[in-house]
Amino acid sequence: MSDLEHLLGNPDDPDNPLGYAAFLDADERGELLPAGIALLEANGFGAEFVPQSLGGRLTQADELALALRPLFRRDAALGLGHGAINLIASVPVWTSGSAEQQKWLAEVLLRGGQSAGAYTELATGHDLVRSALRAESTGRGLVLNGRKEVINNISAAHAATVLARTSAEPGSRSHSLLLVDMAALPREHVRFLPRFRTSGMRAIRLGGVEFHDCPLPESTVLGNPGGALETVLRAFQVTKATLTNAVIGALDTQLRTVTRFALERKLYGRRVADLPHAKATLVNAYADLLVADCLSTVACRALHLLPRQTSVYTAAAKFLVPELTQDLLDGLSVVLGARSFLREGPYAIFQKHLRDLPLASLAHSGATVCQATIIPQLPRLARRWLDSAPAPDALFQLGGALPELDFTGLEILAGPEDPLLATLPALLSDVDKDLADFLLGQLHELRADCLALSPLNRTPLAEPVAFDVARRYALLLAAAACLGVHRHQSGDVDWLPAVLGRIATRLGHETEGGDGLFAELLARQHSGRAFDLTGRHLS
Repeated sequence: MSDLEHLLGNPDDPDNPLGYAAFLDADERGELLPAGIALLEANGFGAEFVPQSLGGRLTQADELALALRPLFRRDAALGLGHGAINLIASVPVWTSGSAEQQKWLAEVLLRGGQSAGAYTELATGHDLVRSALRAESTGRGLVLNGRKEVINNISAAHAATVLARTSAEPGSRSHSLLLVDMAALPREHVRFLPRFRTSGMRAIRLGGVEFHDCPLPESTVLGNPGGALETVLRAFQVTKATLTNAVIGALDTQLRTVTRFALERKLYGRRVADLPHAKATLVNAYADLLVADCLSTVACRALHLLPRQTSVYTAAAKFLVPELTQDLLDGLSVVLGARSFLREGPYAIFQKHLRDLPLASLAHSGATVCQATIIPQLPRLARRWLDSAPAPDALFQLGGALPELDFTGLEILAGPEDPLLATLPALLSDVDKDLADFLLGQLHELRADCLALSPLNRTPLAEPVAFDVARRYALLLAAAACLGVHRHQSGDVDWLPAVLGRIATRLGHETEGGDGLFAELLARQHSGRAFDLTGRHLS
C-alpha cells in the first residue's frame, strides 16, 4: 500500500483526523477510530497479511512488522484490533490449510474482510491442551459445542480460526483447528457473548462466542485432524516475531514524547534533559529500544533463513522484548512524573501507550509460555554453542531481500546447532575487552548451567532456576543480534557499547557508554527521525 506513515499524517496536529488527539478521543469512547479503519480499508491493508503467492503483499516478516509500526506508533488497539489480529488468525491457514481454504481466506482478507483467532478460553488461558470447546463428528459433518472467550474481533469477523477438541483422549493429538465461515453459521446455534472491557486497549473489541449444536462441514478442519497444536507451534513463531517487532513503533512514541517533555521543561534553571538522572534514563530507554529492535528484527529474518531454529529465537524475543518494554516505560514514567497519568494535553498519548503495551505483550503467548518453550531445548543447544558456525550475514543485513516466507518449513523443535548464539563469540572483537570478556564468560557459565539442568528442570514444569537460565539465554541472544546488526549496518553513530552495556547490566555487570547515544537521541528528536534501526523520517 502507499506509505502508511505519510497517509496517517502529523500525529501532533490537533486538527488531523488521524492524529493523537483523535485516537485519544476514540480511546475515551472505547472504540477503534473510524477514520483509522476507513484508511486501512481504503488502502487494502488486509493484503499485508496474505502471501504474495495468493495475491497479497506478504513476502517478508520483517517488512510486515515495519508496515505495522506506524499503526502501533499511534494506537496499539488499531494496530492489533484491525490489523495484526488478521495475522494471528490467518497464519495457521497458510501453515496447514488446504489450497481451497487458503484461497477462500485470502479472498476474505483481500476484499477487506476481518478474521479472528478463537484459541483461548477463560478457564484455561494459553494452556491450549486443556481447551474444552468440542467439535464432534456425526458422519455427515461436525457439531460444535462450547465457548471461546476474550477473543479479539470475533463479533465482526467474517472468518475465524477456531481451536476445538476433536477427541476425548488425553494428549497433544486431541485438538484440531477449524476455519469457520462466520457468515454461513446458522444464527440459532451461535450466541455472541458480552464484550470484555479492559483498562488498556479500551478500544479493542474483546468478546466471546458460544456454540450450541452448531453444524459445520468436515471441510472446515485445517490440516490433519488432531494436528492443531503442531500447527500452532509452527504458526505462532511468525506472530511472536512479527508482533514483537511491530510494537517498536509504540516504544518510539513513548521515547519521543518524554524526550520532548525533557527538552521543554526546566528545573533548577536547566532543561530536564540535561539533569544526570533524566539524561541517563533517556539514553537507557533508547538503548533498550535498539536491543528490542535488533532481537525482534533478527528473529523475523530468521524465519526465512534459519527456520529450524526459530522455535527458540521467536520465543526469546516474545519473552525478552516485553521485559525491556516494561523497564523502558517505568523509567520514562519517572521522568514525565505526574504527567504520565494525564489523559489530555500534549503528553497524553504516553498514558494511552502505558496502558496499552502490557496487553499487546500478552497477545496469544505470555512470558511463561515462551520460557517454557525454550527451557527443554537448552541442554541440547548448549552442547554446540562453542563449535557451531555463526549465522549467515544475510540474517543481519536489514532491508536485504529474503526468500518468500515458507510457513511449512518452520520446525517445532530447534536443530542441534545455534547459529545466532554462535555469532556472539565470533564478533566480540568489535567491543571493549572488558565487556567482551564478561559476555564470553557469561556464555561459558550459561553453557555449564544448561548442561547441569536436572531432568525435572528440562521440562515446562521446571523450577525457577531453569527460568533464570532461559532469561540469560535470551539476553545473550539479544547481544548476538546486536553485534551482528551493528557489524552490517552503516552509520556514524556507534550505539553498540550502550546497547551491550544495557544487556550486561541485566546480567549483573555495570558498564558505561551512552554519551554518543544521547547526542543521536537529540539529533533524531529535532529532525523527526525514528529512533529505531531504520531511522526513517516520520510525518
